Amino acid sequence: MNKVSNGFRVFGCASQIDSRLIDRARRLPVANISDMMNRMDAGGAGIFPIHWAKGSKSIAGTALTVRTRPGDNLVVHKAIDMARPGDVILVDAGGDLTTAIMGEIMALLGKTKGVEGFVVDGAVRDRDEIAEMGMPMFARGITHRGPYKDGPGEVNVPVRIGGMVVNPGDLIVGDGDGVLSIPAADADQILSAGEAKLEAETKELASIRDGGVDRAWVDRLLNERGCVIYEGTYRDDSR
Repeated sequence: MNKVSNGFRVFGCASQIDSRLIDRARRLPVANISDMMNRMDAGGAGIFPIHWAKGSKSIAGTALTVRTRPGDNLVVHKAIDMARPGDVILVDAGGDLTTAIMGEIMALLGKTKGVEGFVVDGAVRDRDEIAEMGMPMFARGITHRGPYKDGPGEVNVPVRIGGMVVNPGDLIVGDGDGVLSIPAADADQILSAGEAKLEAETKELASIRDGGVDRAWVDRLLNERGCVIYEGTYRDDSR
């Protein structure tokens, strides 16, 4: 009888994102890029930075994906062994918070391989030690309970991170607002739009600081949407 591999298999790594795109992505706020993806594909809800590398507030790199049974990190170890400098290892652990998928030892292994950062849809541990070594880490939560090493799991398959679909080889960007995944084929176009938005927002912020911002658009848009604006205070008969 042939062995069934679905659910317990390892695929090779996708091509890495061009370093020029990585540099551009690193300079953009995640929120700007998310807006340019129509706020639809840039999810990762509930995944927050546990720690930043010293002097850095963002990550950008190529997705190396892992899907594992909650509470088990056997295939995560395999992913670390496969990682290349600049990869971001994303672990779909089903959002489980009862058992840590990784901690100090695995974070240090990743650092020695040149991993850009870890993103875990689940829990991690050894927060203080990870902070001291300076490994960027995103996770859903923290717990002291350690993992098992039994399997199953998969490496370099499509995964879900906080509801966000991530494919191997996607461009991953993260900052204080969270993490998002950009399809490799769309990266240049999306980053160009994000750069234009950042330029526009920079000018808007300067106008606010100078006191010259025009807020007439607020009432105009309310009127267009059918909102009724009363000059007087609220009364029960004003409806």
